[in-house]
Amino acid sequence: MKFTTKFTAIIAAVFFTTISFAQDKKPASPAATAKGTINGSEITISYSSPSVKGRAIWGELVPYNELWRAGANAPTTIETTKALKVEGKDLPAGKYAVYVIPQKGSATVIFGSDPKMSVFNYDKAKDFLRVDVKTKKSAKANESLLYTVEKNNIILSWENLDIPVSVK
Repeated sequence: MKFTTKFTAIIAAVFFTTISFAQDKKPASPAATAKGTINGSEITISYSSPSVKGRAIWGELVPYNELWRAGANAPTTIETTKALKVEGKDLPAGKYAVYVIPQKGSATVIFGSDPKMSVFNYDKAKDFLRVDVKTKKSAKANESLLYTVEKNNIILSWENLDIPVSVK
């Protein structure tokens, strides 16, 4: 066998081995969905769920007073089949991008009218609704970011913090 044939065979073997290992590896921030019903409206939150991995999250990885995409990778979205009251403000049925501006002890939760708009091309003029909420310490540590749809609220939980949003 010639050198070039052996070399090509070795490169092909390394390439296919790398691909097979890459396919077995779990993504660092896997896609996730939270679903539930509030006041007769079906709610679906689509997000990517990063893990803490020993890092300090709030105020460090996710800086205070800066816009955050409320997940990882693609924009986090929320879709509702009926109009809702979010922290007492009207949110019509539709699909929205979700952003958060965390502060110490509180957070601003933003529902953007363009569900495809990422934090990298964010345009405040496309905000549909902004609400300010108080954060609270989680009942338990959350290694992975988690959204929960409950009877009267939606909660974003990660590390040691919950960001509850009242929804009716």
